Amino acid sequence: MNKKTIISIVVAGALIILALIFTNNKADNIVKDNITEIQNVKIEQNTITEVADKKEDTKIKEPADNSIKTTGTQIIEITAKGGYTPRKSVAKAGIPTVLRFNTNGTFDCSSSVRIPSMNITKFLPQSGSTDIDLGVQPVGTLTGTCGMGMYSFEIQFQ
Repeated sequence: MNKKTIISIVVAGALIILALIFTNNKADNIVKDNITEIQNVKIEQNTITEVADKKEDTKIKEPADNSIKTTGTQIIEITAKGGYTPRKSVAKAGIPTVLRFNTNGTFDCSSSVRIPSMNITKFLPQSGSTDIDLGVQPVGTLTGTCGMGMYSFEIQFQ
């Protein structure tokens, strides 16, 4: 073999070794970053769940303008971000009901709402307010989830 061929082989081998070392370290860092991110999400979820579980069932709030009295419609407000707050709501059965989702910088799966029993799927904006007309609900519990089924909420109609 001539000198140029040997030098080319040595340089190519060194480049391959450096590439393997670089990608291996990069892969390790990516794995470590993902594990840290997953741990942070779990901590965040547990905190949200603990806070929601400590709250008592939240009664619906009448709008400030008392439109429930003038329109006969009740509005149930739920905040969607990292899950749903409150997780449990209580409402009156037998009257028209609107479910209002409020978002503020919501980028997670809670921005996709599913209410399987009513065949409702709704994608919420990252920030804003979205109303879903539930119609007149009978006595019972209505359950909804995020698009992935990871977060849930329920409304007890009494």
